[in-house]
This record gives sequence, structure tokens and C-alpha cells, in this order.
Amino acid sequence: MIAVLGAGESGVGAALLAKQKGYEVFVSDFGTVKESFQKELTENGFEWEQGQHSEEKILSAEMLIKSPGIPETKLIAKARAKGIEVLSEIEFASRFSEGKIVAITGSNGKTTTASLIDHLLKGAGLDVVLAGNVGASFARCLANSDHDYWVLELSSFQLDDIRQFKPYIAILLNLSPDHLDRYDGKMENYVAAKMRITENQTQEDYFIYWDDDEWIKKNLEKVKANKLPLGQKTVTEGAYLENKQINININREQLTMTIHELALQGKHNCYNSMAGGIAAKLLGITNDVVRDCLSDFEKIEHRLEPVLKVYGVDYINDSKATNVNAVWYALDSMNKPVVWICGGVDKGNDYEGLLPLVKDKVKAIVCLGTDNSKLIRTFGGVVELIQDTASMEDAVKAAYRFAEKGDAVLLSPACASFDLFANYEDRGRQFKKQIRLL
Repeated sequence: MIAVLGAGESGVGAALLAKQKGYEVFVSDFGTVKESFQKELTENGFEWEQGQHSEEKILSAEMLIKSPGIPETKLIAKARAKGIEVLSEIEFASRFSEGKIVAITGSNGKTTTASLIDHLLKGAGLDVVLAGNVGASFARCLANSDHDYWVLELSSFQLDDIRQFKPYIAILLNLSPDHLDRYDGKMENYVAAKMRITENQTQEDYFIYWDDDEWIKKNLEKVKANKLPLGQKTVTEGAYLENKQINININREQLTMTIHELALQGKHNCYNSMAGGIAAKLLGITNDVVRDCLSDFEKIEHRLEPVLKVYGVDYINDSKATNVNAVWYALDSMNKPVVWICGGVDKGNDYEGLLPLVKDKVKAIVCLGTDNSKLIRTFGGVVELIQDTASMEDAVKAAYRFAEKGDAVLLSPACASFDLFANYEDRGRQFKKQIRLL
């Protein structure tokens, strides 16, 4: 019997795949299971529970699949002590796929880069599915059918419980403090979780990494895969940015594009485009297809997403910016005065690194959360106009009052969303709804 802890997208996906492979499955969620998942579990005949963990039943399982949002609890420690195999949904699913895996992680840019690579592979006519931390879970998609290629966006939580997971191409975009509350407040623990994406790779595989990141460079000697850097340093294998032009060099073939030709604008997005270009070239995609796809890719929802222009003010949805580094990129890309909407569940954030950009670009701050005291303390002496709000309606109305023609209103929270919203998507969609009501 397999026990699945957590009945969200990951857990239900794992249950569906386990059932398809002939396992008896028990699903347990300590919280409240969403109605749509309740219906799915019942219709598929699963034994399941919510609001508790039936310890005796769970500890009688031969395998425990843990949803990524669940930390290392006493129950999981007991399971390990009993010799029960504890896996992530990603690890479990990977054991049943014959497809080549392109796996993307990093503190920022994961979703954009994963979506871009999916676009590149589809543009070349390859049989590919995008899954993982974006869209449907890997296990759910695999329960429907296997594919030649899988593009997986992976969080550190999903990598925590891998054992044999081995991507053909692993991409680590960058590392900055995030989720440190889950990693005992230690950056090195978070970095170790991210680096696990490479731990089962061999010399037949590839590791694409941001060469300007000191944390990644400290850990490179452990990587057995072929290493392909991307950054600002000229390389014969990999990619680099020079004189407003990206240069991708793979297998003695070069592809160059000016940054103005790229669909994704901003310096950080040049790195995302280069990572996508390297992956595409490793998979044999022609320069013409790579050029076309890098130039016609459409931005994803909730990541620097233009919403509307209202009375000469641009409203931009960057709800997916749930850490400080993501906000740094967002503010750095702004070329007009900014009314910044920020706040939510603080994950041990250090906002000091944002101070120079805030001084330079932000004219007003609208704090959105149940406790905004840390934001107000940090930026109160830097920005004159600061308002505390506890609903999206009030936040958008406050931003509307502060903004003038030629400004931009930027929702880029730097925090998780769970104090006021179901998730960052809900936060972004409520933002867009309130803008349309203006």
C-alpha cells in the first residue's frame, strides 16, 4: 500500500498514477481538501481522509509520497525510522517515464524559462508536456500518457525527497534567499536543496547554470554532468550576453540575437532566453526555430504581466514575485515612476537590498497584508507616501490615488500570498479584477 500525504495537485496526481500502476492507495491530508480534489478522490474510489493523519494506517504503508508543501514532521520521521521509503511526487513519477527530462529550478525565472523551453520544443514539433510546479503535476500528466520530452519546473521542496531522479538537462538559474523558514534559516541548506537537481546526473547529461552566481560556483565541483555556463563572460560552450546581444555556442554552432529581438525584455530575461536557447540546441533544434520561438514567445500570467493602462497609468501584475530577488528584477526593469504594491506572508525577507532601487524608482508604496509593520519600518524613511491596506480592493484604490499619468502601478509583493489569498494566482487575478473595476 502507498500512503500519500497531502491532497492537493501533487498528492492527487501521485494517487492517480499509483492507482494506474496497480497500487492500493490511501490519501491523507491534515488540512481541508479542496472540493474539486474531494470529488476526484471519491470518483476514483480512493480511501482518503482530511483534518487528520491516521498514523497507524500511514505507518503500515510500504511507501510514503509526500506533497512538497509538507515539511519534515514527526510522522515522516517515524516513517523513515520504520524503513518506509519516503518520496516526492516528482521522484515517484520519474520512475515510470521513458521520456527525456528538462528540469528547471532557481529562486527566480523558473516558470518563465520552463514555459519558454516548452514553447521552443513545441515549435520544433516535438512531443513535449510542461508540468511540475507549473500547471498539472508530473504524476497526473504521466497517468494520462508518457511523452518523448518532459519540461519540469521544480521548487526546492520538490527536490527535497528525490532519490534517483535524473534529468537529461538540468537548469539552475540563480540562487537568492527564499523559503529559509523551511531550511532552518540557513542559506546553505536551501542551496543544497536546489543543487540536488544535479545529484544523479552523469557525464551523459547537461547542467546549465548562471555563471554570475557565487553560491552555484561554490558547488560546481560536485556536478558530474557537462557544465554549460550562461552569464556575461565569453565562453566557447554555453551562452553569454555582450554588447546588447546574446550569444549561444553549442556543439561548435553559434546563434546570436540582439536583445531587442527577444520577446522577453529585461536583463534577467536575457538569461532566461539564453538558458532556453542552450536547452533547445542540446536537443537538436535548428537556429531558425530557436530564433522564431525566442522572438514570438508570449509572457506568462502573473510575471511582469501588463494588465491595462488607466488614465495614462500602466498597471503591471507581478504577483508571482514572492521573494526579494524577484522584486529587485521587477523594479530594475521599470523605466517610469512606480507605485509599488507589496506585502503578504514574510518568509524571513531582508529588504535592505531593495533600498537603492526603491529610492531611485518608487514614489509611493501600498502595503497589502495582515501585518505590514516590517515593510513600513524598512521603507518608511525612504518613501514619503506609504499606505497600509488589508484587501486588494483597498490596495488598488490607494495606488490609483497615488499614481499620475506616466507612472506605473506594480504589484510585486516579495511575500507569499496565504494571509489574504488562496495563492499567488488568486492574488494576481484579484488585482486584475480590481483594475478593470476602476
